[in-house]
Amino acid sequence: MASNHPENMPMFEKVLIANRGEIACRIARTCRQLGIRTVAVYSEADANAMHVTACDEAWLLGPAPARESYLNIERILEIARRSGAQAIHPGYGFLAENADFARACEQAGVVFIGPPAAAIEAMGSKSAAKAIMAEAGVPLVPGYHGEEQSVEFLAAVAEEIGYPVLLKASAGGGGKGMRRVDRPADFADALVSAKREAAAAFGDDRVLIEKYLLRPRHVEMQVFADRHGNVVHLFERDCSVQRRHQKVIEEAPAPGLAAATRQRMGAAAIAAARAIGYVGAGTVEFIMDAEGGFYFMEMNTRLQVEHPVTEMITGLDLVAWQLEVAAGRPLPLAQEELAMRGHAFEARIYAEDPQRDFLPAIGTIRSLHMPEPGPHVRIDTGVRSGDEISMHYDPMIAKLIVWGEDRDQALLRLRQALAACSITGTTTNVEFLARVASHPAFAAGAVDTHFIDTYRDELLPPPQPATDAVLATAALHQLLAIQQQAAARARASNDPWSPWHDCTGFRLNGSSWHSLEFRDGERELIVIAHFRPGSFLLELPGGTVAASAHPQPDGRLRVVLEERQFDAWVQRDGQQLTIQLDGHRHQLLLADLDAATLLEDEPADGGLHAPMPGVVRAVLVEPGQKVEEGDALLVLEAMKMEYTIRAPSAGVIARIDFAVGDQVSEGAELLALAPLES
Repeated sequence: MASNHPENMPMFEKVLIANRGEIACRIARTCRQLGIRTVAVYSEADANAMHVTACDEAWLLGPAPARESYLNIERILEIARRSGAQAIHPGYGFLAENADFARACEQAGVVFIGPPAAAIEAMGSKSAAKAIMAEAGVPLVPGYHGEEQSVEFLAAVAEEIGYPVLLKASAGGGGKGMRRVDRPADFADALVSAKREAAAAFGDDRVLIEKYLLRPRHVEMQVFADRHGNVVHLFERDCSVQRRHQKVIEEAPAPGLAAATRQRMGAAAIAAARAIGYVGAGTVEFIMDAEGGFYFMEMNTRLQVEHPVTEMITGLDLVAWQLEVAAGRPLPLAQEELAMRGHAFEARIYAEDPQRDFLPAIGTIRSLHMPEPGPHVRIDTGVRSGDEISMHYDPMIAKLIVWGEDRDQALLRLRQALAACSITGTTTNVEFLARVASHPAFAAGAVDTHFIDTYRDELLPPPQPATDAVLATAALHQLLAIQQQAAARARASNDPWSPWHDCTGFRLNGSSWHSLEFRDGERELIVIAHFRPGSFLLELPGGTVAASAHPQPDGRLRVVLEERQFDAWVQRDGQQLTIQLDGHRHQLLLADLDAATLLEDEPADGGLHAPMPGVVRAVLVEPGQKVEEGDALLVLEAMKMEYTIRAPSAGVIARIDFAVGDQVSEGAELLALAPLES
């Protein structure tokens, strides 16, 4: 490509990443590979976050709320100056599409790794953007994008376009201020509602009207431009599977897209970028109708969340390209040098509850197990086990990206990778994603933006009762914990070889067995476990089976039930057991917790801690009282069930911290047990 600048223009030595989470970690990874030092910024809530340790140095921005931290332009620029960063990468979200920030960087002498402020402003208003695109010859959905906003005028426009129509906030996205209107009688109320929501979200109540396309597809083109007049597209992504107008699963290339349509769409995307003097990475979003026609929706003037699928099919590093362009170098490749190979999917794993209209969930991630990354599987994440999903930021946990030689192979890998994900401590959409990936219509590539609503009953079925395999797995997990505790007590004993420390269920008289009680929703279930050398005989609702379990190095449990062997993930959080088996997630409550199970995680400081939040219903001892191992000390009620806290060993009650009726949080010290005097 022709350029007035040499190919070997100096690259940045230090880059500040003005973002958090997985995108900050992803940018830091490329910078590290290029030998560029990185500066992280963080809020008080993110002091121990993964992106902080992923960078070479980190600076505190301010309190947790984004407006006081990640949106604080003055503070970010101050840190850039003090740290010696030559450029700022905004990632996506926060300040990534903020023209004021781009302009402030330029004024401060810091390179903004993104487009010029004028290009951001040009695409910041949907109405203005569509006027520019119309002049550039980019196809538009029939509609109205002007300034006249009276109810009478807009209603007349809707009649002319023809129902159904779509009202959209002119100043923003994310589904806010968006309303579908199917008949004239509903127009006025929908318009008032859309304007009110748009004003609250963006400070601007203007709306535009477009023809509502039935069964539309959301297909977008990745574009790249440099400062020397070169513009290319890096092919398309299909982002049709959405909930609440936000993407869930993306893929590249778009299934069933004709080569001629791809060529025309790519040309339109390049024309859109040229029309606003674009520089850097951007995405031109189109909506497609059932006949294959496509129309401009908007242009995102930043790197997209779903950029990894483009990287997987092109073999390129788009962040590296961003750095090259921002440093003043020409694009690394011309359009004729770009090619795509294979097929890729990205599944966005969120802390959210699909059964409650995908409401965001918060909580501490107790355990996080993801498939092993490799040439066909990529994990982009910004959290680890023990991290908190807070109310302050986006609840994304990870992006799971897979590649295959063709769509069928990539889809098989997506299903397998989702089945290998195990996350506890917060509600996630993993099982929902697995149902989407396994749905026949999705397998056939029959996707549109109504996919989830069309198949809602199949994708969001009511919880299913736990199977015998799930119950057996839960029982084996608890039985192994009991055996491990018995072995630990034996090792700590003065007589470790005493038969009283035997871990195999040894009894002088009668058979050896153990009863385990679980609650599955409203069902109370009992599993009777008979000890056998190296195994158990389990009495389950469906019959009696021989069973054994073997912990694996990666944390999985290898379960053997009669002739079948399988792997499962089991995580205990207080009285709750989460079992992931065959790609499905089940939760059971332990309804009978004795000293061997309830207190298995007690610290060695003599304090007995609440295994779950609850209310104290009875205090059965008093300070100074001597107790024996297994004596009942306190009764705690949680989730409409009572649990007895028992003494893990003989001792004297040194202190009682709560009274009957007190509310206690998980982990709170309930009482202190001192050892008996020798």
